[in-house]
Amino acid sequence: MAKDWENIIIGIDPGTNVMGYALLGVNAKKPQLIVMGVIKLDRMEDHYMRLRHIYERLSGVIEAYLPDEMAIEAPFYGKNVQSMLKLGRAQGVAMVAALNREIPITEYEPRKIKMAITGNGAASKEQVAMMLQRILGIDEEKMPDLLDATDALAAALCHFYERQKPFTGKGTKSWKAFIAQHPDRVKGK
Repeated sequence: MAKDWENIIIGIDPGTNVMGYALLGVNAKKPQLIVMGVIKLDRMEDHYMRLRHIYERLSGVIEAYLPDEMAIEAPFYGKNVQSMLKLGRAQGVAMVAALNREIPITEYEPRKIKMAITGNGAASKEQVAMMLQRILGIDEEKMPDLLDATDALAAALCHFYERQKPFTGKGTKSWKAFIAQHPDRVKGK
């Protein structure tokens, strides 16, 4: 399955009760949904067993689809320190599953993901899901009940869009400044 695509991006929406994942295949610069789903963790009482389950399930998904890159939503900062700590651990475990396969990881703030998909950094999860359905032409029956999966798909599509942008680097603001910084690149001086 992985060989059918030039590039595969796995998107992750980290969570301690439900973790979303999605795989986006790319051919000829055209993204297409491969699969999306969730890892349900709310029935497990022990937080450490949840982390183990995240690692095992994501490792299995990675092994099955062999993604080239991971896009993961960065946790947003809330008032509950314990919740943030648990969410950070879940995100870290997802990252380790990717790093064990030497998959590069890029983190995106939730607002950046929403902006990339809907043009509105404050969009609702439902708005993001609806736009993903339109952009990628996903049939209604393939849309998940839990929006954690579409959030993961949004992270993957945001990463795809970011990779399509031309590299501008942290360049200089004028030719004069460029020449002053790089005299060796200018001929005839």
